[in-house]
Amino acid sequence: MTKSILLVGVGGQGTILASKLLTTGLMEAGYDVKMSEIHGMSQRGGSVSSQVRYGEKVYSPVIEVGGADILVSFEKMETLRWIKFLKPEGKIIYNNYRMDSMPVLTGKAEYLETEIDEELERLNAICLNAADKALELGNAKIMNVILLGSLVKSMKLEHINWEKIIKDNVKEKFVDINIKALKEGMNLIPSEAVQIN
Repeated sequence: MTKSILLVGVGGQGTILASKLLTTGLMEAGYDVKMSEIHGMSQRGGSVSSQVRYGEKVYSPVIEVGGADILVSFEKMETLRWIKFLKPEGKIIYNNYRMDSMPVLTGKAEYLETEIDEELERLNAICLNAADKALELGNAKIMNVILLGSLVKSMKLEHINWEKIIKDNVKEKFVDINIKALKEGMNLIPSEAVQIN
């Protein structure tokens, strides 16, 4: 059975790197994997999404509207921008983090933080403070790997050798902190929240 994962964020948050680590891990575990990515209008500040689908045989990398099993959002406003792609029973994990996109910075859009928070609460989304955890571990840039760890736990993918994937794909001096970040992300997801089979 094919599973569909949607990772979304704002340019510069490491969404694509997290997707590449995920895709590599799934392929090494023997799954057929298809990935597509969409970069926003700029590397920094544009909306970024990555769609990863895996299973025994996957024919298309594209997730249809209402087709994602899980939505992992690196920035909270982006969660609502992509919510229509989630299955009715799908799971949402979002980073409690605000990063203004280009439309907000240029005044073309408004960041309605209170309304966003209320809507995410109504949707029963799992809220993580990945940015704070990354700073606690000593590097703000590992927020993406913390979120990857939360995804790994939520999708029951702990059997994959993620330490090897990180060692093979991250600069040597950052390997240890990224392994810590992955484990931290897994620990942030309570076992009773793991529902995807």
